[in-house]
Amino acid sequence: MHVLAIAGLVLLVLIYGPSLWVRRVMARYHSPRDRYPGTGAELARDLLRRLDLAHVRVEETGSGGDHYDPAERAVRLGPENYSGRSLTAVSVAAHEVGHAIQHADGYQPLRWRTRLVRFSHAAQRLGAVLLLAAPVMMVATRAPAAGLLFLAGGGLTMGSAVVVHLVTLPTEVDASFRRALPLLEAGYLKPEDTPAARRILTAAAFTYVAAALASLLNVWVWLRLLRP
Repeated sequence: MHVLAIAGLVLLVLIYGPSLWVRRVMARYHSPRDRYPGTGAELARDLLRRLDLAHVRVEETGSGGDHYDPAERAVRLGPENYSGRSLTAVSVAAHEVGHAIQHADGYQPLRWRTRLVRFSHAAQRLGAVLLLAAPVMMVATRAPAAGLLFLAGGGLTMGSAVVVHLVTLPTEVDASFRRALPLLEAGYLKPEDTPAARRILTAAAFTYVAAALASLLNVWVWLRLLRP
């Protein structure tokens, strides 16, 4: 029992650790809030204009988090990063502009990521349906094998989201360190802020790792709920 408790604690740390670290880094450098003269949105627009990408819109989003939407050609920032003047705000804005640069350059991994993320959303919905249908199939058909098949299919389908999020990591790292960081270092960052900006850009890239682990936890919760 003691070993199981330790194993459970380790599992929780592995699952929640990256997510908590990402949030901690982002929150830490949101202060001071007036660190820079321009907001995250203003920085994004200025970068896009300099890179001849003025057709890419910069929008505030209340949901969905900070992201670049390739279909709409839009950099979307949450309220704190859109209107904020902190180191986190400008670093995250530059990261999302990094994705816009990837798109303009025809960066193939970004296309794969876009398709995979769409697939993962559909897969998670299908997996939830299969998991909910599993006990119904067991009762309706009186065949445990049919229910177990649905259960396995649902678990594997939802688990595919974990793989999808991990596959997107190289695209995120490229956006942070090959695209965003050189732009920030070319006159936007205060020199003493470079190490902290690197930490923020690392956190921005590893957001998808945190999402992958959250997806893994989601699968485990479903299987626990449906366990006979």
